[in-house]
Amino acid sequence: MPLPKPPTKRADMLKADDFTSQPKPVKQAKSATRSASAKAAPTMTQPPVLELVKPAAPAVEKVTALQPASTKTGRTATIVADKSDAAPVTTKAANGDGAKARNLPSPGSSTTRRRRDVGGPAKLFVLDTNVLLHDPMSLFRFEEHDVYLPMITLEELDGHKKGMTEVARNARQVSRDLDSLAADMSSRQQLDPASGIELAKTGHVEAKGKLYFQTMGMEVHLPAGLPQGKADNQILGVVQALRSQHPGRDVVLVSKDINMRIKARALGLIAEDYFNDKTLEDGDLLYTGVLPLPGDFWERHAKGMESWQQGGITYYRVAGPMVPVFLVNQFVYLESPGATPWYGKVIEITGKTAVLKTLKDYANQKHSVWGVAARNREQNFALNLLMDPECDFVTLTGSAGTGKTLMTLAAALCQVLDERRYTEIIVTRVTVPVGEDIGFLPGTEEEKMSPWMGALDDNLEVLARGDNSAGEWGRAATNELVRSKIKIKSMNFMRGRTFLNKFLIIDEAQNLTPKQMKTLITRAGPGTKIICLGNLAQIDTPYLTEGSSGLTYAVDKFKGWPHSGHVTLARGERSRLADFASEVL
Repeated sequence: MPLPKPPTKRADMLKADDFTSQPKPVKQAKSATRSASAKAAPTMTQPPVLELVKPAAPAVEKVTALQPASTKTGRTATIVADKSDAAPVTTKAANGDGAKARNLPSPGSSTTRRRRDVGGPAKLFVLDTNVLLHDPMSLFRFEEHDVYLPMITLEELDGHKKGMTEVARNARQVSRDLDSLAADMSSRQQLDPASGIELAKTGHVEAKGKLYFQTMGMEVHLPAGLPQGKADNQILGVVQALRSQHPGRDVVLVSKDINMRIKARALGLIAEDYFNDKTLEDGDLLYTGVLPLPGDFWERHAKGMESWQQGGITYYRVAGPMVPVFLVNQFVYLESPGATPWYGKVIEITGKTAVLKTLKDYANQKHSVWGVAARNREQNFALNLLMDPECDFVTLTGSAGTGKTLMTLAAALCQVLDERRYTEIIVTRVTVPVGEDIGFLPGTEEEKMSPWMGALDDNLEVLARGDNSAGEWGRAATNELVRSKIKIKSMNFMRGRTFLNKFLIIDEAQNLTPKQMKTLITRAGPGTKIICLGNLAQIDTPYLTEGSSGLTYAVDKFKGWPHSGHVTLARGERSRLADFASEVL
């Protein structure tokens, strides 16, 4: 086909007359055409043929009715329009052999529309006041589901907002979030509050649901034994009324109060605890920091293995099936009967290879730290972490008598007084009493903290008793020097501080909440090392469990970071009495 006339202007469209005025091509025989094309192929300089493309038709914005649409084959196609928000409009051929099915955007659909579970509509979670006071961000933790706040919950929030406690701060934070959400309501929502408020409006894109307030009274039918004026019973009445109003939805009460959940289940209502603050459901799943190797580890990973020595330490680069299981700074060991045990640490993971290095043997008395030598495998791992200058954050967990505080204090004194790596030792702990509180304590901050630091004094006495060559005067001078390098601080005054080149020990860290743990760890400045010690079986803080403790939170979040390490000490070394008591009591 000959080319049409070239346009006179740049990017000018051809008119229909210009296109039809071209001479029609002369029909040739197939053989002649083939021979001519074969001859002209080597010298062809003709540009490609231009084709006119019709502009695309505007998209249909709204489907008003179901009507048959004609196809090229003369058959009819049925347009199926779904009224649901999330379902697209689908066009299917009636006989199955027409045009392919096309997904058209449904009217009013958008990318920010809420997701729905496969099993049905989104759940409606009714929040108790203690959930908001426990976690002020709980409003935005329910993903695609909706949140409902009874009016009595807002009244209780108003009663807890005064003061300087953590509960009062959380109440004020929740009130500010609710104010931001309510202030951003559109005019339609102001006329109809029952339409709900999009939780993602304030920037929390993970919250796809809506927030609903109780705006009218509800008909409540509770047992006569429940006092109507109590706040918990009013919330239970709201949950019961909502379940009657929305029979097709799951209405769930979320509360941290155990008795509240018991009463709700006794009334046939669905009640759950608030699980978002729990790092782990089972404390046995907590990362231990130690991984035993199978007996055939070297045979299975011998292919392509590299080894070298540097500074008296042997390094191995291995590749094999166990490499994806490793984490950086995780300890590995291989013990088999009749063979010398091998202890190592993962220091690097690159692709499908991992680098292991041998450990320094602190079980040998010549490598003791301030007179303290490791008595078992886990203590040896812990001392390697405590003495490593590249490890800025160390967590040690274990039962009573495993040597957590003694090893940490010995490593701190060695690095502060002998190696001069840090300037001083700072010790702090949570002041949560085991039994009844004895009241106010007199004196300065350090004097008020001294009754809580009995464990520190006991371990200092053990460390000072080891040196008998200096005599009585020498031990007294050593004790004065040691105590001058140790500062006891209260956690209440940590906000805003920055520690430079300090060895910070956080004792009894299992009693910290995740927020308190974040506050303490972020105090670290350049050259500071933080050690967290705790026993997850001895939590004294109310409303904290093994899964929601700040120590569990820190262990889980820091695992695999190249400058942190964790060891769970498994065997007690205090005395046979303490070991037997920890097992049977």
